[in-house]
Amino acid sequence: MAHRTEFTNKKEFEVKAIPMEEKKRLVREGKAHWFFPHHITEQVVICGVVAMILITLSTLVPAHLGPKADPFDTPAHIKPEWYFLAAFYSLKFAQHLEFLGSWAPKILGIVMQGVAVTLLLVVPFIDFGGKERRPSKRPIAMTLGAIGAGITILFSILGAIS
Repeated sequence: MAHRTEFTNKKEFEVKAIPMEEKKRLVREGKAHWFFPHHITEQVVICGVVAMILITLSTLVPAHLGPKADPFDTPAHIKPEWYFLAAFYSLKFAQHLEFLGSWAPKILGIVMQGVAVTLLLVVPFIDFGGKERRPSKRPIAMTLGAIGAGITILFSILGAIS
């Protein structure tokens, strides 16, 4: 266990305000400077110099950014985090709809996810269980919830192994 030191003389650590006359005398003698404008001006100059150095370096030696990103072409080696695997696989699943046209995988992959979220928002309005909370009395909500959970689990597993 670490040894804890107790300070008995608290006056040693007090911060005391210097009277204004004393401050003015120290500034006249050159032993002190005012915080404003001296310290502020110094910090502004330092920040300006650092900004100029960074701007010069980034202009003369720009970073190589590589080829332009294509949001519709995902490299094969990239896998999302586990909580995005279902959405990732739904986009991969949409590639099988290319027989509808070249637009289909891109648009329908996004639309499928929007429909799923919309269904989650609409279920409370189409479920006529009223104030009943028992699952056996709410067949619509339970069926849609089970289907949604099943598809999410299935797509997450397929996204992980694909």
